Amino acid sequence: MEYFLQQLINGLTLGSIYGLIAIGYTMVYGIIGMINFAHGDIFMVGAFIALMVILALGLTASAGLAFMLLALFIVLVVAMVFTSVWGWTVERLAYRPLRGSFRLAPLITAIGMSIVLQNFVQVSQGARVKPLQPIISGGVKLSEGDGGNSIVVQLSYMQMIIIVTTVVLMAGFSLLIAKTTLGRAQRACEQDQKMAALLGVNVDRTISLTFIMGAALASVAGLMFLLYYGVIDFYIGFLAGVKAFTAAVLGGIGSLPGAMLGGLLIGLIETFWSGYFTVEYKDVAAFSILAIVLIFLPSGLLGRPDVEKV
Repeated sequence: MEYFLQQLINGLTLGSIYGLIAIGYTMVYGIIGMINFAHGDIFMVGAFIALMVILALGLTASAGLAFMLLALFIVLVVAMVFTSVWGWTVERLAYRPLRGSFRLAPLITAIGMSIVLQNFVQVSQGARVKPLQPIISGGVKLSEGDGGNSIVVQLSYMQMIIIVTTVVLMAGFSLLIAKTTLGRAQRACEQDQKMAALLGVNVDRTISLTFIMGAALASVAGLMFLLYYGVIDFYIGFLAGVKAFTAAVLGGIGSLPGAMLGGLLIGLIETFWSGYFTVEYKDVAAFSILAIVLIFLPSGLLGRPDVEKV
């Protein structure tokens, strides 16, 4: 039972990171009906920027609590600013000029920008992994081991931060979309961009802000990934991006709660499969569950079927 609880905590932590990235996919798809395949690399850039700022500030585990909180806040703000600029650039160069073109055109352009960004980071930062010494350590023991083969169930402070941050951001973005003027504009553009423009909604600005918001969330996920695993490389964006896209599809592309639910499910599937079976086939298990779900629920767990406008 202790092993199950520990794997559950690990799965929820990993799933929270996937969910934060998946929200960016689902927000963009919900408005323009296209997938931003450069989104995973924006997550990677956020992690690299966070690492550079942490090293520049000299932040270590021995730093005082006040300095650590201030430094992490600065790291987060800088990472969000840079990734938001890149998210806006992707929309401005890869999507806006091709919005009226056939659907594959912006998709191919986004993949091209993903490759450019990935190779730029590889050339500028090197292909080797970049380690980071643990900054936030310690945790709470939920179950004490009795010796022998018993397992100590521990919830680390970093896991608490990741899960709480994800819940707060999920709640905040849900309220933003449901209650604010920007959220109403996003929902109007999702239903009909032409009609929204006729009613006074600035469609271009709304779409740009959506890309910026998704990129900012990806940078938060990048910082959490860096602090939790302590190692990054130029390729993490592709792997995490594919997993997050899978999570968005599993939960129901276009649904924010669905993206978070899909992220949690993918994280739990990977963790439990790795713990109870073999780590080599954890990706096969995740994609197999996705295929099974889509056979019976083509729109995903919380997705809504598309209604053709005539």
